[in-house]
Amino acid sequence: MLRKHIVMVGCTAPSHIYPSLGVISELVRRGHRVSYVVGAPLAALVAPTGAEVVEHPTTFPLGEAAVWPDDPADAMRVFLDEAIAIHPLLTSRFDDDRPDLVLYDIGGLGAPLLGLRYGVPAVQLSPTLVAWEGYDEDMAEVMAPIKASPSGVDYADTFSRWLSAHGVSADPWEWLGHPARVLSLIPRAMQPHADRVGPHVRFVGPCLDPSRLADRSWTPPSSGRRVLLVSFGTAFNDQLDVYRACIAAFASDWHVVMSIGKHVPPSSLGPLPSSVEVFESVPQLAVLEAASAFVTHAGMGGATEALWFGVPTVAIPQAADQFGNAAQLEALGAGRHLPAASVTAPSLREAVDEVSSSASVASRLSELKVEIRGHGGVSFAADAVESFME
Repeated sequence: MLRKHIVMVGCTAPSHIYPSLGVISELVRRGHRVSYVVGAPLAALVAPTGAEVVEHPTTFPLGEAAVWPDDPADAMRVFLDEAIAIHPLLTSRFDDDRPDLVLYDIGGLGAPLLGLRYGVPAVQLSPTLVAWEGYDEDMAEVMAPIKASPSGVDYADTFSRWLSAHGVSADPWEWLGHPARVLSLIPRAMQPHADRVGPHVRFVGPCLDPSRLADRSWTPPSSGRRVLLVSFGTAFNDQLDVYRACIAAFASDWHVVMSIGKHVPPSSLGPLPSSVEVFESVPQLAVLEAASAFVTHAGMGGATEALWFGVPTVAIPQAADQFGNAAQLEALGAGRHLPAASVTAPSLREAVDEVSSSASVASRLSELKVEIRGHGGVSFAADAVESFME
């Protein structure tokens, strides 16, 4: 295929950036010119792919003082406000350097408008579940109060006015929830009602970044102890009580690796035995490759990576889609859901012992690992992207 110009519109959240990096790296390797739009604080995550990083100011809650709104519509508004704010920057940047294709994260809300403006396909790279046939009816009980709330009404009104200003008369909820073209970057096994997902969605599966897979900056302990990874991602890691409970429950006979972020000072954990490693962040794939269990908030990225390596999970969801992910992992026979309110050192120990010693869990994870690695991954996803430009 001739060299093409692809614009990728991301959003300024690490959990939304990581899933696309492998695909972007592969497209660059194939000779395409990729312009990756992202908030300036996360530009360094994208730069190693070889894409041209198009930085913009961000209003996302980032850093140690980051606080996301508790109200669902207000949280959605963070993405919408940024999309509206940066759209003039993008049209100014690309009007004289038009793309042949627009890719976008689910948070890159202005990308379909770019596709319409330039007369090219816009393809969503979804790092989480997608809507299925009957989704609106199935989720009405959850979504109706959000839509009817003052913040939900204001969100829809603002979105609608923005779409109208660009010649789009669609209902904003329909526009948001039912994109025309989607590449799903999650395991099909994690997609609810996968048999009811329409043909506009292609399941290309997890596209783990080869550079992350090759990262060996962490090495397994020489003690021979089983490794337990404890991580709550980048946004929900203010979990001092959970970290202390993990130390109390596992330090005596496991090797515990904890990624605690910036919110919790390591000194607050007290004296640490040699069997406990504490980091602000870890090369998660390297640790999972050696791990025997994973205590996680059940973000889709972490859930997917655990399944990729066949690691059983104890999921302690905190917000958003994590509750559904935790339930799905348990339904798959790949782990256990432990509600946050039930977390103690004994309950953690019981849950981890259960999933890490179960022959049925091990057998099921082995099946899922083969299934998930067979989705196609990075190369298959890049082929799919190129097919939209033929």
